Amino acid sequence: MKPPEHLTVRGPEDILGFIPHSLGYWPADSLVAMTLQGSRLGATLRLDLPGPETLADPRDYARTVRDYLLADHNADAALLACFTNDGWMEPPVTYRGLLDALQTVLGAAGMPVRDAWYVGDAYWRDAFCTDHSCCPTPGRSVQAIRDSMLNAEMVFRGSSVGPAPEDGAHPPATLSGEDRAAILASEATWAAQLDARRGSKEQFGQLMVQWEALLATVPDQSLPVNDVAFLRASLQVPAWRDAVLVMAAAGTKAALTGAEAFGIFDAGCSLAPVGPALRGPAQVGQDAEAGPDVPGYGAVLLGLEPAVPAWHRLNSLDPVLEQLSAAGGKAAAAALTGRGWIAWCRGRGSYAAAFLARALEEEPGYRLAELMLELVRRGTLCGWAARKEAAWRKFEPDAA
Repeated sequence: MKPPEHLTVRGPEDILGFIPHSLGYWPADSLVAMTLQGSRLGATLRLDLPGPETLADPRDYARTVRDYLLADHNADAALLACFTNDGWMEPPVTYRGLLDALQTVLGAAGMPVRDAWYVGDAYWRDAFCTDHSCCPTPGRSVQAIRDSMLNAEMVFRGSSVGPAPEDGAHPPATLSGEDRAAILASEATWAAQLDARRGSKEQFGQLMVQWEALLATVPDQSLPVNDVAFLRASLQVPAWRDAVLVMAAAGTKAALTGAEAFGIFDAGCSLAPVGPALRGPAQVGQDAEAGPDVPGYGAVLLGLEPAVPAWHRLNSLDPVLEQLSAAGGKAAAAALTGRGWIAWCRGRGSYAAAFLARALEEEPGYRLAELMLELVRRGTLCGWAARKEAAWRKFEPDAA
């Protein structure tokens, strides 16, 4: 996540206080690197702290950090924070060699390290300061970070710091047994009807417009059982699932043009479209023509096109997918994979991995989840997350 505009950083407590808001949780056993653009904060990166074998020669690890940060083309400096309780309160300092390697590698790349800190559960201190008059052992209270002015302003703007992904952030939505049974029964009925219409261009067009109308605003209440069942059934058709993601990011024309290119439509399928009366009119866009301004599915799913995605629709899609995942099963795997993709697009790899892992628990071998999880584990950045002008902001630039 990129920081909102017009926040004033008064000292290291403010910088360290912003990190949990940027990540969504308080990191542990982590290296957090932040880019600077002049006096402005840029991108935030979190990596697991390396083990003893890597610490013996941390140069490859340092080059990995450099490669990530180079995605911020305007970066001219870096800040580092080691979030750990181990190895920094008393000499010898476990991570000093790692920080030295990062200083060397990032400095050579034009991003000299301006400051670095160690942060534990109770204390924090400057990583390079040896003057006990200003950096006494064991350090300053972490409460100073929690009480910082920037942290208070982020909370005032509506930001919150939750548990880490591995500690149950975004727990699965819950349903009563009665509601789950009703959803699954209705879903089976819709699935049978939609399966017969997989090749219908009219069904596809109506489905896209229904989804787009639903995503016009962030849903403020639970969807009716019949709507949930229909949407879940639609996600079980892989081509339609992908089209929903593409439509949310790049619009209905991109979704329809890509579907045309993949040849999913069957001119012989003349069955009339079906579906509940979701929000908004269900008008079918008949003739989306390909052109240089219409991105392909691959470019959209990798965050390469469009230049800036429709974040308002992606932000609306996430809570809808949360509702659709509650009843479990293959449709839940599709919904959780979609949430993992959105988290990856936002630059939140830890959350993406957690959603994708849950998708594979629901449906072992679910192919899109496997492919996305491999991207995340390799450290591949979404194209939008790598560019300042396209990256997701939790808060709009004019929020101040």
